[in-house]
Amino acid sequence: MSLTSAFCSVLIAYHSLLITHFDYIITGCGCAGLSLLYRMMLQHSFTNKQILVIDQSSKTINDRTWCFWEQQPNLFEEIVYHKWKQLDFYSDHFSARFDILPYEYKMIRGIDFYNYILEKAKQRDNIHFYYGKVQSLKSETNTAIVTVDQKQFSADYIFNSILFHPPPDNNNFYHLLQHFKGWMIHTSSAVFDERIATFMDFRIVDQPDTRFVYVLPVSFNQALVEYTVISKQVLQQQEYNEALKKYISTFLKPKDYIIKEEEFGVIPMTNYSFPKGDGRIVNIGIAGGRTKASSGFTFRFIQKHSEVILQALINNKSPHIKSLISQKRFRLYDSILLNILQHKKISGEEIFAYLFKKNPPQRVLKFLDNETNFIEELKIMNSVPTKIFFPAVVHELLR
Repeated sequence: MSLTSAFCSVLIAYHSLLITHFDYIITGCGCAGLSLLYRMMLQHSFTNKQILVIDQSSKTINDRTWCFWEQQPNLFEEIVYHKWKQLDFYSDHFSARFDILPYEYKMIRGIDFYNYILEKAKQRDNIHFYYGKVQSLKSETNTAIVTVDQKQFSADYIFNSILFHPPPDNNNFYHLLQHFKGWMIHTSSAVFDERIATFMDFRIVDQPDTRFVYVLPVSFNQALVEYTVISKQVLQQQEYNEALKKYISTFLKPKDYIIKEEEFGVIPMTNYSFPKGDGRIVNIGIAGGRTKASSGFTFRFIQKHSEVILQALINNKSPHIKSLISQKRFRLYDSILLNILQHKKISGEEIFAYLFKKNPPQRVLKFLDNETNFIEELKIMNSVPTKIFFPAVVHELLR
């Protein structure tokens, strides 16, 4: 039976159930929702918990690619599509190739992630799926209620990854978008070195906003090429297409190529404090503020949050996780960088060039993961122009 057919069967079976109250409901069947669900499936104490997962539709295409770095195997190591131990960085100010051990840069394809978890979930009698549009969430004293397609379901807790409203775009917050389009291309000849990923390549356009390209080779003739922009507004689709074509012809120079897959995404980069939830509703993923505001990196932050939520539930504690003091410190750093990017005091290209030129790559990656200590952060801050960053630091401290 195909995965889609299996889910149709699950859906039909669900309609015949009389269950309307669950222990947990997960709204949104993406990275955050499925990461939490998978952790629940791995714990024996959750086998008797009734769990409902709600999404608009089943996951049948490769609509996302997540890349991240870490030093140890992760929970999803079995579906890591490719790894790199070397990274290239290119800009007009500084370029280098880095060995990043003990880190490895890893790629997980969205469709592999969905299939891996959903195949396991469909074998569990306590996990149910419903496909429809979530209209509202409501928290009451001891329960939470979701309305979907005019039907209501309740749970002890709802874990919500749906961003119902974009963060407000006003003068109280910095608000940028990281938007990107990627092509998985296949060339007729050997073009790539699959051992080396291009982490950032700024040699593309002379624009006032920040633009760069990732090149992530998975074989000698196949790579994901992704054009990324940080700005206030998204572009027309043709602009991404033209930029990708130009980059491929100028820097990769294949004889010919075909586009095997496309992906497009928009990630908020803002110091707005996303609501963490209310009462029996816990926001997760981007909706819960688990995207790093200054870089857009999300996958690892979702994993950390999912694990902390799981441990809280196991220990009968509230899954509303309070921010640590160290995380507040990193939010300040994010606000400083957003201040500089939004006001175009210095380009993103120059900022990352300074960071990679004056620090070992491991320290930069550790900093981007919010895992450095204060001494390491002082070294990072000492890497960038004081006359640019010091006024921004003072401004953010006085806000």
